[in-house]
Amino acid sequence: MITEVSAVNFRQNLGEMLNQVQYRNDSIVINKDGKPVAALVGAELFSRIRHMRDRFDVLSERIAGAYAEMNIEDGLAEIEAAVAVERKQR
Repeated sequence: MITEVSAVNFRQNLGEMLNQVQYRNDSIVINKDGKPVAALVGAELFSRIRHMRDRFDVLSERIAGAYAEMNIEDGLAEIEAAVAVERKQR
């Protein structure tokens, strides 16, 4: 479950919210002036997010290297074609 709270509410109820995250596997979105500014998530979820980001960074570098010699217009056209193929398969 994802709960949204104000920064003031979060500050006042930090202990309770830590328990929500730790024991119920909830996530807390912290809003300031009505806008989301941070999130409190469990350590396991955070670890998975970091791992996914690291994998994404590695893949992005590989793709950038593969397209380094290609001019920008040809590269973008190839990417758009690949995206179109993926969308048709759904």
